Amino acid sequence: MSTTRALPSAAVEALVRVLPTGLPLDSAACSGAAAPAGRVAEAVVASFVGATSADLALVLSQPNTLAAAAGTESPLLSGHDVLRPALESAAAVLGAGVLADSRVEDASTIFADPSTTVFELTGDGAVTGWFAIRLRENGVVGGDGRRATDSVTGKLGRINNVEMSLTVEIGRARMSVRDVLSLEPGAVIELDRSAGAPADVLLNGRLIAHGEIVVVDQDYAVRITKILDVAEVLA
Repeated sequence: MSTTRALPSAAVEALVRVLPTGLPLDSAACSGAAAPAGRVAEAVVASFVGATSADLALVLSQPNTLAAAAGTESPLLSGHDVLRPALESAAAVLGAGVLADSRVEDASTIFADPSTTVFELTGDGAVTGWFAIRLRENGVVGGDGRRATDSVTGKLGRINNVEMSLTVEIGRARMSVRDVLSLEPGAVIELDRSAGAPADVLLNGRLIAHGEIVVVDQDYAVRITKILDVAEVLA
């Protein structure tokens, strides 16, 4: 089976296993026009950048059930936060890379693109939503990926002054929606890293280095202890 068919199929299978619908889901390839325009205008969208890049879009036929799962009275969670694990599961089949923040926006362009693979999601005989995935070779939709990479490499000097987001992460924790909604001042969240372990330095969400937390003039800072090479970043 070609990559063009295999990856989208694997992505939708991974997505439906995690999607919080409360019932088993089936998926079948369909036309992008199958999803109602009104629903597509409020799709949950995220972009994945890696060895194989892609645009992901998810539309639910009954978004009110998702709002109920998120807890509409809590400012901590939104509908696309609840869908985030499902999108992460779908993106994981694409290999090493970074999934950008999910957002709610009009995904008409993605659904209408001939290079997009669209799946209809059904459960208990009823349509529950639509999932669209558009693969991008080396970050470019269509075209020659090799030429695009050469062109970008030759013009990197033009973006030397572009500011990027640098984040220092000391650990992570996975929590259920119930536990998140029960948080209150004084609560302690245990992270997946021991005291004294190096912190991760991320550039626009991608791990690039390790370091240690220090204090400089009463401000927190990070001292870089190791810069990761390309092979380690993609591992």
